Amino acid sequence: MNIKQFTLTAIFLSIILLFAFTPIGFIHLGVIKATLIHIPVIIGSIILGPKIGAFLGLAFGTTSVINNTLAPTLLSFAFSPAIPVLGTDRGSFMALVVAILPRVIIGILPYFFVKGFNKLITLKKIKEKTSLFLTGLVTTIIHTFLVMGAIAVVFYDAYAQAIDVSSVSGVIVAVFTVFLSNGIGESIVAAFIVMTVVPPLLKISDQSKSK
Repeated sequence: MNIKQFTLTAIFLSIILLFAFTPIGFIHLGVIKATLIHIPVIIGSIILGPKIGAFLGLAFGTTSVINNTLAPTLLSFAFSPAIPVLGTDRGSFMALVVAILPRVIIGILPYFFVKGFNKLITLKKIKEKTSLFLTGLVTTIIHTFLVMGAIAVVFYDAYAQAIDVSSVSGVIVAVFTVFLSNGIGESIVAAFIVMTVVPPLLKISDQSKSK
């Protein structure tokens, strides 16, 4: 890793920490928090590769654990082992899986998504921006479903209790409701930011690699 790549990694990590520990990164929506922290993870993966993307995703997941421990909401038991699971008097270390694993995954996928979309899109004039837009959109959708799906599977009983439903269909409806209420917004915002921010950063990164 050269100096410019190291600097970019440090910048992305700083943005993640800034988002995580200020109101910028997590938007409280009652039962759950919407987030913007996945955006620097996606951008970092595209520019610096899947390994650094995974590292940034790990950082994102770790801040999620800390944030939910220090400022818990109704579903914080699913993101922090320090928060008792609803209906019990203790937390679960499976919360670390929910909080961290999906974030590491979305740090890996964008690098390959961009390459895949670039191969599928043949029109040169729109190739780069369209590939980046779709990468931001699809990765964010996957992130939402990975997190919500993991909560629904790992903490089914506690999640059903938290949202006051008593059937599998009720839990499924709740997951899709979260996606429709904040997942779509997160996806569109991420898509536009990735499409706008990545091209100039790629130029900087390519210049650094050529030296």
